[in-house]
Amino acid sequence: MILFEQIVAAALLVGLTLCLQCAGVAMIVHWLRMGPMRDVRNFAVFRSAALVMEVTIAVILLQGLVIFLWAGCYRGLCLGSWESAFYFSAGSYSTVGYGDVVLPSHWRALGPLESIMGVLMCGISVSLLFALINKLIANEVRIQSGNAS
Repeated sequence: MILFEQIVAAALLVGLTLCLQCAGVAMIVHWLRMGPMRDVRNFAVFRSAALVMEVTIAVILLQGLVIFLWAGCYRGLCLGSWESAFYFSAGSYSTVGYGDVVLPSHWRALGPLESIMGVLMCGISVSLLFALINKLIANEVRIQSGNAS
């Protein structure tokens, strides 16, 4: 019965993580398309920097929500306090994993699974930031080449 509970918990956490991450990235992309990126041709350098900072903050908050999701599971299943659950989750998600807080043996597999998900979700978030910066640079190059002619 314990193995079944582990599989169900892992499947739910992975599914919810993917849903949360994909929905969050989709919301950020939608916000960029409807607002800031509509008039990208008129961006000054400081506006570009501010936009990258805004998206970075949104990505950090999104990662925090995912960490909180896993922490909620740890709190409900096996850890006695929110502080320990959030600390363990943040350490696992970021792959730091100090080892001073550990899960009970029958829930131990969730820690490495969260680390794998953290790497993948951070990769998705970094690719969003890369795409934004790439778009801003391409726009700047277009403006510079237009001014040169």
